Amino acid sequence: MIPTVADLQLLFARLNYQFFNGEIPDCRIAYNARFSNSAGRITYGHPLLIELSPKHFRKYPEALEETLLHEMIHAWCYARWRDTGHSARFKRKMRDCGIGSIYHDLGNVRPLNESSKRYILRCDHCAFEVLRRKKPGKPASCPRCDRRRFNPKFPLTIYEITGMEAVGDTVGGLKAARRVAP
Repeated sequence: MIPTVADLQLLFARLNYQFFNGEIPDCRIAYNARFSNSAGRITYGHPLLIELSPKHFRKYPEALEETLLHEMIHAWCYARWRDTGHSARFKRKMRDCGIGSIYHDLGNVRPLNESSKRYILRCDHCAFEVLRRKKPGKPASCPRCDRRRFNPKFPLTIYEITGMEAVGDTVGGLKAARRVAP
């Protein structure tokens, strides 16, 4: 059982005072069931929005607090310095909070709503993957390998899923995939 959104707000308040002396401004916290290979993210707006994957935390409830804390460090860096990345000050604060890595390997979970056609964008350098319902209209690069808008050194390869079949009780696999020219 995952915590309610109200429980997440209480957890946010406790962590805010424990690790940040209450310096993080109010954040809206919500679950986003569309996340399939991301445990959490922050959106910099007013108010700040932290979204968490309920599917990941049903499977890995022990990772929820650390993931929320990771996103809170982003909020803290943004509130103090308008810093939005995994900068040196972000990593220093992570170490101060007892977090060892900027990434969690929680695996991928099945999307909530299956679509008749999906595209997988995959980085051949770091194996980052993201699902898209529509084929991207312009070239894209890996956000993990380089946070700039586009870097041709780290292109995302586009794969079109043409069919899926179950290969076991708990593991799904691709039946056929073909590479689609960007």
